[in-house]
Amino acid sequence: MLKGLLSVFTRSNCPLCHRAAARCLCGDCLRQLQSSQLKNCSEFWRGDLPLFAWGIYGGQLKRSLAVLKYENCPQLGELMGCWLGKAWLNSPIYAKTKKVTVVPIPLHPKKLKQRGYNQAELIARSFCRLTGYSLQPQGLERVRETKALYGLSVEQRKDNLKSAFVVGKDFQRTKPRAPILLIDDIYTTGTTVTEASKKLISLGIQVLGVAALSKTVTIADNKNSRKNQPKKKLKNIK
Repeated sequence: MLKGLLSVFTRSNCPLCHRAAARCLCGDCLRQLQSSQLKNCSEFWRGDLPLFAWGIYGGQLKRSLAVLKYENCPQLGELMGCWLGKAWLNSPIYAKTKKVTVVPIPLHPKKLKQRGYNQAELIARSFCRLTGYSLQPQGLERVRETKALYGLSVEQRKDNLKSAFVVGKDFQRTKPRAPILLIDDIYTTGTTVTEASKKLISLGIQVLGVAALSKTVTIADNKNSRKNQPKKKLKNIK
């Protein structure tokens, strides 16, 4: 009985809906969030910088990432990093890439001090715990403070991120033998990860691709989705 009473007093509130929760999230929010997962997380794994995305940026996933970054809830990053890791282990990519070095997209030191943690690094740490991959949180450094990317065009994003990253000192001294997998929380146009990968490639470091917790839906995605849908058969009209 005493144990039961103590559990009531020590139970925390769900950071998304603020109702009592025995774990990190309440059952309802957990189900809503898990429903955001893509059926095929590797469907964007193609091109020069392939993308592995856990879910689509919207709804409860969008809300969760905002809470993670702006409401001091690092536990959400750790939880969702585990989900990203599980999805990766169940994908066909994992069987082909046994040795990988994981590098999270860094924050500028000023923003890191304000927030207290880098959400991409939290995700990356949980991801590595599950996959067994090597983590190098200082593989890249953000040396120039940039504006928020929301609302900027592709060209404005490129200008904003120009010279924002440098390769970390450890990688400058000794190049990693395993290819790099970049980790980020949100993939929008790919401008951030492209700029980061260019810095690594310029030093002869191989970049495998990007793993992101969420991806925004683009016009091109909607067109591809419609192309892949089976065509409806027209009924004969007599």
